[in-house]
Amino acid sequence: MWPTIILFSLCFTITVFAQDYKFGKISKEELEEKFNPLDSSANATYLYKNRKTFYEYREGVGFELITEIHERIKIYNKEGFNYATNRVGLHKSGSDNEEMSSIKAYTYNLLEGKIKETKLTKEGIFKTEKSKYFDETKFTMPDIKEGSVVEFKYRISSPFYWSVDDFDFQYDIPVKKLDARFEAPEYFVFKANTKGFLSVVPIKEQKRDRIIFNNKTRSGQGLSGTRTSFSSSNLEFTKNISSYNLKNIPALKEESYVNSINNYRSSVNYELSYTKFPESTVKYYSTTWEDVVKTIYKSPAFGTELNKTGYYEDDLDAIISSISDPMKRIALIFDFVKSKVKWNGYYSKYTSEGVKKAFKNHVGNVAEINLMLTSMLKYAGLNAYPVLVSTRQNGVPLFPTREGYDYVVSYVKLFDGYMLLDATNKYSIPNVLPFRALNWQGRVIAEKGGSTLVDLYPKEKSKNMISILVDLNEAGSLSGGFRSVKTNHNALSYRARYNDVDEDDFIEKLENKYNGLEISDFKVVNDKDLSKPVIESYKFVKESQADVIGDKIYFSPMFFLKTTENPFKLEKREFPVDFGYPSITKYRILINLPEGYKIESIPETIGYSLPDKLGMFKYKISMTNNTVQLLVESQINQPIISSLYYDALKEYFKQMIEKENEQIVLTKV
Repeated sequence: MWPTIILFSLCFTITVFAQDYKFGKISKEELEEKFNPLDSSANATYLYKNRKTFYEYREGVGFELITEIHERIKIYNKEGFNYATNRVGLHKSGSDNEEMSSIKAYTYNLLEGKIKETKLTKEGIFKTEKSKYFDETKFTMPDIKEGSVVEFKYRISSPFYWSVDDFDFQYDIPVKKLDARFEAPEYFVFKANTKGFLSVVPIKEQKRDRIIFNNKTRSGQGLSGTRTSFSSSNLEFTKNISSYNLKNIPALKEESYVNSINNYRSSVNYELSYTKFPESTVKYYSTTWEDVVKTIYKSPAFGTELNKTGYYEDDLDAIISSISDPMKRIALIFDFVKSKVKWNGYYSKYTSEGVKKAFKNHVGNVAEINLMLTSMLKYAGLNAYPVLVSTRQNGVPLFPTREGYDYVVSYVKLFDGYMLLDATNKYSIPNVLPFRALNWQGRVIAEKGGSTLVDLYPKEKSKNMISILVDLNEAGSLSGGFRSVKTNHNALSYRARYNDVDEDDFIEKLENKYNGLEISDFKVVNDKDLSKPVIESYKFVKESQADVIGDKIYFSPMFFLKTTENPFKLEKREFPVDFGYPSITKYRILINLPEGYKIESIPETIGYSLPDKLGMFKYKISMTNNTVQLLVESQINQPIISSLYYDALKEYFKQMIEKENEQIVLTKV
């Protein structure tokens, strides 16, 4: 269940000094401030954020969407220096593009009691093309020091009047003062969608405005020549205005196991419902998921591409013509697409160059690859459909907007269920989507534009089965062998890490991960055979794995494999915990003790569970003669755990870590 939005008001009223937010009016007090009085851990603070988005009419062009930004940032230390760099994404489509202008920026420092200002020059502004759909303007403020204040403002003009960027009210550093304003002529009717944990209520008002049309007419003939006369006319209209004025907004900080922090960021999304211009009919935009799906499906870069088959028919017939088993057909087609077309790294629900060109050039974006896959599956007689997905970085699509989805995968309806496929990752297998696509639910699109939701999280647990056999010597060092067997998502991520890098580099990173492990006889089995678990094995030597004090030896039987830090540190958590997929981790550790020692004490066998069967932990230890055998198993049975269980989950990890760090005590015979 999506967490219930908790509303609370921002009631901080601390005022350290009076501030003037007019551009360039920087005070000594702002420069002298050593830390944020409400959050001393902050590396930087937005002293002021101001955004105004409104419509401007250009004769001969029409309405343009204008956004004006003014920000003032205090940098407390070197860790806050990255806030001196600003990146502005600019949309483009065909010949239309957003333009950034009127950049004005200064860095302020306090030198010998006087304020020194350094201006950002044109040489410090860089424009780059990020993709076919986005450009980026980046600037880094000059003369940054600990204690600097940076201030900048700029203007963005957009021809995409229907697409208003979200108004965000919370960031990863605190905000002392935020003003935001959205103005829309009566011809544009918006629906405001809010999310987040802050109480954000706009001040609404209406004002009259007008558009002035300048007219030029020519008249007259003959000897007197042509006469030109000028006139103007006005069109009055009402502006709908929403204003937001907030103070002392706490930082929204990243936490462990959050799919996307943007899902919980306090913000307002203005979705265009319809337009009604004078003497024109009403034009409706996305207002329901049905409208969204139909609009996407009708796009030439989606539905039309999905229905193309001629470019692959001969190749596919040669592969599947003799195969009648549906599951074998799926496997052959899935492998064919993964080997035929490489993903270029671009997310999109729409094709860029088209499926035919992607097939020919052996490279394409997400939509080109997975719409191609879906089309081939349909051609082979399977009930296959595209699935719209919002990636983890894009957030959860709470409201019906076309921008809510940025990815597409394939869905095959089976006699006893369904199968999800994503051919962008060469190591993915059926129902094991890349981690980026594991984000709540996808929307399956039928031929006529209908849709239904499907859970993207896997039902089957990913396993990591680890076995080690070690000899512990009297100096506290280990020598032994390691073997792990990984399935599903654990196998997918391992193959991506191992197969795509140099093996020596991989081994070096593994040795560094375990802080000085010395590895030999390294071997990986089934690294390319996706139908089997991937198996990793090696021999190792590890020093200083036990404390030798007098005639006693102290050590954790999990040695370098033990967990040492609880990922859940907050007193309270409002976000659900997202593990991505259910998992099982098992350790089987066999320890040969040094000669001349006996066991003085050993941890107890124990087991405990999370509420409602969400997870469990088992720790079973036994000894025979000079050997200790340890069996440890931990399970997380749900990919997402509600924040209502946070206290229980935090305690579960605390107990697990304490148990894994408990020690065996040996004493000399």
